[in-house]
Amino acid sequence: MTEKEGREKLVAALSQLLADTLVLYVKTHGFHWNVTGRMFHSLHLMFEKQYKELWLAADALAKRIRTLGFPAPGSYQELSKLTRLRETQGIPSAAGMIAELLSDHESCARAARQALWIARSSIDAPTEDLLTERLMAHEHGVWMLKSLLADDTPVAMRQVA
Repeated sequence: MTEKEGREKLVAALSQLLADTLVLYVKTHGFHWNVTGRMFHSLHLMFEKQYKELWLAADALAKRIRTLGFPAPGSYQELSKLTRLRETQGIPSAAGMIAELLSDHESCARAARQALWIARSSIDAPTEDLLTERLMAHEHGVWMLKSLLADDTPVAMRQVA
């Protein structure tokens, strides 16, 4: 593979991660606005923290694509073709929001891991650094969201079937 082909492959992976990041940003921001229920306050604040981080991440990904000499996808049409994430139908319950964001962060982590492998193959340390940061952020999101869905009943008190 030539250097140019390697960069094109890397930019394709970065563009897909950018699309996923922006879709996740919009979804998280929408959930921030629409969450209700017992966990409203904590989820409202958590979603705000997450969507702000995603916005900055999208900007960093787009700037890296530009630095590599390619245009960054910037239209809804382009982003919808590139993303692997699904649009939310209606407004889910708070638990539904958590589960959906968990799944999306897992998907983004897989995309970041795949792009990181390509960056390592291309010997592109700056992109590796960016993708390592993205992978860590999505893994952190997975951990936080999974923790919210965990059964917090002590093991000794759970009924064994």
